[in-house]
Amino acid sequence: MEGDAEERVSCTPQTNPQLLGQEEAEEVLLNAWKNNSLHNSWLISGPEGIGKATLAYRFARFLLSADEGKREEYDSLVLPADAPVFRLTANDSHPDLKVLERDFTETDRKKILKALRNGEALPEEEKKNLKKSSFIRVDDVRTINEFLSKRSSNDGWRIVIIDSIDDMNAASANAVLKILEEPPHKALMLLISHNPGRLLPTIKSRCAKLNLHPLSETAVETLLKKFRPGLTDKDVRTLSEISAGSIGKALAYADNDALSVYASLTALADAGKSYRLGELLAFCETAAASEENYYQAQELLLKVIAERIRKERKNPEVLVEIWEKALRLFDEAERLNMDKKQILQNIVYNLCKVS
Repeated sequence: MEGDAEERVSCTPQTNPQLLGQEEAEEVLLNAWKNNSLHNSWLISGPEGIGKATLAYRFARFLLSADEGKREEYDSLVLPADAPVFRLTANDSHPDLKVLERDFTETDRKKILKALRNGEALPEEEKKNLKKSSFIRVDDVRTINEFLSKRSSNDGWRIVIIDSIDDMNAASANAVLKILEEPPHKALMLLISHNPGRLLPTIKSRCAKLNLHPLSETAVETLLKKFRPGLTDKDVRTLSEISAGSIGKALAYADNDALSVYASLTALADAGKSYRLGELLAFCETAAASEENYYQAQELLLKVIAERIRKERKNPEVLVEIWEKALRLFDEAERLNMDKKQILQNIVYNLCKVS
């Protein structure tokens, strides 16, 4: 892989002016607004990293800037990055937009607040280690009511983005449900979900549904070249192939050396029964060195097994058994706090035996 960290283009959904591959979803939202039939709550669902949050911010910016007296003149949700509304939303300072997501844990919130009070910046290494709460807190959800009760700055829309609605416990979800049951006039709720099957049926029933699909490999490649210009063409192709249509996943893989992990796993599987024990042990040692390494290795190992299943013509059943055993072992490792390195060794060894 070529390039370094300085070549990376950092762009969050909040600051991203570009959205590829979700034109159909954009058109649905635009037409609903133009036809004056915009539902007050939308559930935007689909796999992680395909542009759901980027679409939500794009639509929010559009609504906060569009002239409702000229609906017929609009043919796109695009707003220039230098537009005042774009800058305000990018800086989280637009008075008519509220974003709800998991906050930092109480301990790390205190660290951040202390640094702000002292006019200091947290060291980069410390920033990396900041942890977020497991759920969006119910007290944070209740602040939505106060926000929506106020009139907008120009008698326009008041918009809430929840990223993501999956990050809620029962109390938080029920608090959101009460808001959805009695939405104020000209209030819009955009709920982002990576796994809508787990949501309360009552939440889903009160929302218009907008299901986004994975991006094409071409779209992922285009975005990778924009955001990670230091990548070689070969790396771009490989990342687009293993990211399953998710530019978010592809960027995470690019930044976390997933290509070398994937190459090591592929080499071990290709070697089959001729694998070298030292290479297997070295791989598992590195893969279990941190939680981030472990979960990435887990994900890529399942991808490699799935690829073998798809390619196997004679006896795919054996590989399917390895896949099922891998899922079971990974689940047990999580629940029972088992030795993660040993789990990886077990699964990779089983794969090598049949490859």
